Amino acid sequence: MSSVESQRRVVSGMRPTGRLHLGHYHGVLKNWVKLQHEYECFFFAADWHALTTLYETPQDIEQNVWDMMIDWLAAGVSGTSATMFIQSQVPEHAELNLLLSMSTPLSWLERVPTYKDQQEKLRDLDLATYGFLGYPLLMSADILVYRAGLVPVGADQLSHVEITRELARRFNHLYGKEAGFEDKARAAIQKMGKKAAKLYSNLRTAYQEKGDAEALDTARALLQEQQNITLGDKERLFGYLEGGGKVILPEPQALLTPASKMPGLDGQKMSKSYGNTITLRDTTDEVSEKVRRMPTDPARVRRTDPGDPDKCPVYQLHLVYTDKATHDWVNQGCRSAGIGCLDCKKPVIDAICTELAPMQARAVEYENNPDAVRLILTEGAERARDAARDTLAEVRQAIGLNYRRG
Repeated sequence: MSSVESQRRVVSGMRPTGRLHLGHYHGVLKNWVKLQHEYECFFFAADWHALTTLYETPQDIEQNVWDMMIDWLAAGVSGTSATMFIQSQVPEHAELNLLLSMSTPLSWLERVPTYKDQQEKLRDLDLATYGFLGYPLLMSADILVYRAGLVPVGADQLSHVEITRELARRFNHLYGKEAGFEDKARAAIQKMGKKAAKLYSNLRTAYQEKGDAEALDTARALLQEQQNITLGDKERLFGYLEGGGKVILPEPQALLTPASKMPGLDGQKMSKSYGNTITLRDTTDEVSEKVRRMPTDPARVRRTDPGDPDKCPVYQLHLVYTDKATHDWVNQGCRSAGIGCLDCKKPVIDAICTELAPMQARAVEYENNPDAVRLILTEGAERARDAARDTLAEVRQAIGLNYRRG
């Protein structure tokens, strides 16, 4: 795959935690459903990542994977529009992780912000392990093995994309300088034709001498349009443009996902650890009971007491699920005590159940046909392995591990 072509490829994974909740749907899955029709997408269950913290209690991981995958499919992620698979079924992830580990400075892993944060949050677990320290490297291998150009992440995960970029840059610096690289690059420029060659050279100068980022983007687009040079030459010119060697592992870009505005039942972020979730497969009765039990503005002790919607977790759900007219009705009715809290909760219950109904119907179909889920994941793993093998072939060749007899 060309570095320029990689910009059409997206990769993302999720740790298997079992059945998913509305926070997962609004924060991740809705975005994946959209992306799968715009890009070549690889979505995987990160079961090896689960082992970095749950290595002492792995017995739930398998069931969690199946439950999560059914929820992905129910939410609209498609095994035909995207490549869905289980991480451990594509061993190339592990091989690239190993090869990258040989040249990754230890200090790069220790400085990842989430490393110390997670150790603090998960104090009850023994995380003084090689696997936990190295999970950002495994995450980088997950991305780089597909030479993905885009990684959908929230703002709190940008550091993982940045270390992936640094690792790709370091690998290309160490192994991308093939013998006669500059001569081959200059020869490739001449193959572009006189006009395109001059434009490329001018853009390269503008970027390298003046740091003109727009010139870099224009040059990349120019390379993508070239029909009379090989993919290998494109890779050389892509690296030559930036002053490095041949690009073996393209640097991915973060595709920033809007922060999920899905609050939990207590007003905090929706999370299993807080026990404040509505799952995608909760029944109508379960949704109704959970919302009806939600706390409201503490000032409303009696039905006749006026309240303030801005201090009420239920109103946060209204902002996600109901329209402006309903918001106005809630504001007026709550502040004047014209409506009760149960009156206020009913439109939210109805809206959530309406959203979940088609997902739950699809979930039942997949629950009743586990072989269909296995087939989707088997075929997805095969497609993922094909793409990953291509990357590993180039990586081994660059390092010098492509042994030949004779």
